[in-house]
Amino acid sequence: MDSQPPLDLLPPGDDNNDGGDGTSLTLADYAQTAYLEYALSVVKGRALPDVSDGQKPVQRRILYSMSRMGLGFGGTNGTVGAKPVKSARVVGDVLGRFHPHSDQAAYDALVRMAQDFSQRYPLVDGQGNFGSRDGDGAAAMRYTEARLARITSLLLDEIDEGTVDFIPNYDGSTEEPRLLPARLPFTLLNGASGIAVGLATEIPSHNLREIADACMALIKSNGKLSEEELFAIVPGPDYPGGAQIISSAGDIADAYRSGRGSLKVRARWKIEDLARGQWQLVVNELPPGVSTQKVLEEIEEITNPKVKAGKKALSTEQTQVKAAMLSVLDVVRDESSKDAAVRLVFEPKTSRISQEEFITTLLAQTSLETSSSINLTMVGIDGKPTQKSLRQMLEEWIEFRAATVEKRSKHRLGKVQDRIHILEGRQLVLLNIDEVIAIIRAAEDPKAALIARFNLSEVQAEDILEIRLRQLARLEAIKIEQQLKELREEQKKLEEILGSPAALRRLLVKEIEADAKTFEDPRRTLIQAEKRAVAEVKVVDEPVTVIVSQKGWVRAQKGWPTANGGAAPEYSFKSGDSLYGAFECRSVDTLLVFGSAKDKSVRVYTVPVASLPGARGDGQPVTTLIDLDAGTHVTHYFAGPVAASLLLANSGGYGFIATVENMMSRQRGGKAFIDVGEGEQLCRPSLVGGAGGAEPMPAATHVACASTGGRILTFEIAELKSLPKGGRGLTLIDLEPKDTLAGAAAYTRSVRIEGIGRGGKERDETLEIRTLNNARGTRARKGKAADLGFKPASIVRVL
Repeated sequence: MDSQPPLDLLPPGDDNNDGGDGTSLTLADYAQTAYLEYALSVVKGRALPDVSDGQKPVQRRILYSMSRMGLGFGGTNGTVGAKPVKSARVVGDVLGRFHPHSDQAAYDALVRMAQDFSQRYPLVDGQGNFGSRDGDGAAAMRYTEARLARITSLLLDEIDEGTVDFIPNYDGSTEEPRLLPARLPFTLLNGASGIAVGLATEIPSHNLREIADACMALIKSNGKLSEEELFAIVPGPDYPGGAQIISSAGDIADAYRSGRGSLKVRARWKIEDLARGQWQLVVNELPPGVSTQKVLEEIEEITNPKVKAGKKALSTEQTQVKAAMLSVLDVVRDESSKDAAVRLVFEPKTSRISQEEFITTLLAQTSLETSSSINLTMVGIDGKPTQKSLRQMLEEWIEFRAATVEKRSKHRLGKVQDRIHILEGRQLVLLNIDEVIAIIRAAEDPKAALIARFNLSEVQAEDILEIRLRQLARLEAIKIEQQLKELREEQKKLEEILGSPAALRRLLVKEIEADAKTFEDPRRTLIQAEKRAVAEVKVVDEPVTVIVSQKGWVRAQKGWPTANGGAAPEYSFKSGDSLYGAFECRSVDTLLVFGSAKDKSVRVYTVPVASLPGARGDGQPVTTLIDLDAGTHVTHYFAGPVAASLLLANSGGYGFIATVENMMSRQRGGKAFIDVGEGEQLCRPSLVGGAGGAEPMPAATHVACASTGGRILTFEIAELKSLPKGGRGLTLIDLEPKDTLAGAAAYTRSVRIEGIGRGGKERDETLEIRTLNNARGTRARKGKAADLGFKPASIVRVL
């Protein structure tokens, strides 16, 4: 970077090349500064909501603009709504005064605030077509009309009571509120979703009564409420469309503690009985982000699958899923209407099909059961975008609300004191009315004369001079006395609130309870832990032999050729290919595929043995059955039951034991399981025990390690650790600086060392237990040099 030419930033009109005032930046520094400014603008000015009022800037501006236009609710109890106006008028006012961006962006934000399927508590009351949950867009803004929803009174009612700061708008012609004085934490009530630069947020909606109760409990306990008590009050999200959360209470609590997590959500349904013993499944609530159209498209894709790009035919998985779906499902139709927002009807192939099997198939193969992410990232009360826990969000909002009520009380106290001051002046005048009138008639400067005679302030004197004669009647004196009494009582209460934290907390609780009673509604989302639906493809449990070639072609042959003492057969392969291994297992077992090391880890891929092609022909490349990472290739394989355990070693001399079940993954992309050092690779996995076959191997008792330098070390297998979550393991053998581990094999009696001899000829030698005992030691020793006559490349268990 030192050789990079500087980028001079010259003042406008300065044609000199000396940098003007000396300001000079490299192109990299200038780009970094500009990008950081852009990122901060997106994070705080567009994408993330504020913990205080739960609104993004565009939403806040729309609500404030509509309030200025008189589109809120009024009347004695705030129940009389304004007449809706064209959405185009609202968008025009927002753009012209506060938000100089795309009109479509502002309209999209307005539309979302009016959709009852997007927001738990819609903030805009829309008239006309505002879109549907199926992805249909709203009508153009010239056709739709809008006004504020009644619940926005919780955001806007106190805005003129000195509660929030106002800042200049984009051109300085007017002002806009920096925040709205929210009376409830709308960040949690309606949630939010957004993607910024390097940050994203996904806050689910919650039930108003539960959030209000949580706030009151935290205030009453002065922040000492335990997390268990908090999670009992707020058991989980409450989505606009209802549905059912099937995640456990522990998973929900973990997501709330950390501010990040994923919940399993499924649709809700009912069974409708029809004539002649028939029945149908009717889905009436869907998970968040799922529409009836999406479910119909998924079923169409399953029942009429298309050949994937680069493939010549449907995959085994596609064929199996199609067969499973068509075996239970006859008809699906969307009967959603104005009266029923969601009504998705599924008719079974026959009424004799198990209802549980029918439901499980639909849940497992479609978005009727899905995951809903939680990412509680927002702009905090300190102005910084951070990820917060549920408790932090509530505590920050309570802090904001307390500050808001304090500002409101100070503002109101000032108004009350000013009014008391005026009324005290009037009261004094009424006691001396004749003298006041005489002074006004006679004096050249009645204001100064009144101030001098009655010791009035300028404000009081001005008020007396402007007062109407009818207000000097005897009845008015009684009214002034009553007003003064009421105002002094109010002053006392306000001073108590400002002077006593306990009084402030009591007021907060009282107001939250009143608002909750006004706007509360029943919970829509059921929270009931259930097991995740898994589509089980029925597989006949029978013996098979999985045949894998060196170049990664796999196939499954029925039966075990070595059963009843049979000899291992010769297998044919494509030209230039040969046998990697033949694994005797069962059709319900699993094939593990090990990739080459990438980013200091080795991924393990899972392929069900039942999905492998038959033994006719050369089989199928294993890469078509998994999603291999770019830049990696397949190195090793193993097929066996989930209980089988393997010794996994790398060329750096480290290793550990893990079961097949530990390494299994439902994802085609597998999972990172084995850690390796720079330049290291996985050695051939060795069976420890638990596998099947015609003649199952006994559980191994020892481990033999062979280095490429010709050193051998054996030790008891009890010295190794089992790592269910993977890792690097323990040191197996102490290697010389330029030496590497050729392999490690678990054994009971014998192993076979394979390698390359003189002239590049393949060599191998079987070592029996007597020879292996000569190299016995403890784990992590150097071992003993062995005169094999060739360079070891791998080591395989024989018995």
